Amino acid sequence: MTRMIPGDWFPGAIPNNVVLGEGVHIETASSFSRFRSRRPTAATFGDHSSAYAGCMFDLGPDAELHVGSWTLLNGLWVIADAHVSIGSQGLISWNVVIMDTYRASRDAATRREQLKSFAYSRDPDVLRCHDSADAPRQVIIEDNVWISFDCCILPGVRIGAGSVIGARSVVDTDIPPNSLAAGNPARIIRTLGNER
Repeated sequence: MTRMIPGDWFPGAIPNNVVLGEGVHIETASSFSRFRSRRPTAATFGDHSSAYAGCMFDLGPDAELHVGSWTLLNGLWVIADAHVSIGSQGLISWNVVIMDTYRASRDAATRREQLKSFAYSRDPDVLRCHDSADAPRQVIIEDNVWISFDCCILPGVRIGAGSVIGARSVVDTDIPPNSLAAGNPARIIRTLGNER
């Protein structure tokens, strides 16, 4: 069965280990051009979720991604070597990066060797971190979370249900449910009530 998208400008297809729910809209298969996961079910998109042009699902060989129902992704870049989960009824704006890995060691000497190896091989998996300090840490975005443009969600973060992340924020710690957070690093500005 072909998984080409009708009318897509990109000549590729959606990988066979990506599960699409009812009514899912993927604008272009180019979003999977960096998708390397070998898991039998590497990514799931819940019913009526959508991924528009500019999205990139950069999943390493052991990575998995979950996107909940009715969630809209608009220009999101996911960098994952382990697990990223985005809940239902979410809204993620353009130029947002969600990463569960830094893909390079924090140790300068190790990082230099990794980059030299990458320069010769061009194999992106050369940059995978095996040191426990730099190992991937899952990212969980719970239901009904809105993330504004140009945000970066770093490894190990959980954003609680009903939260809003302000534009150009860098989220490096957990955000409790129903919070408005913003800044670099992101900090809680206030708790949200029922106004949303």
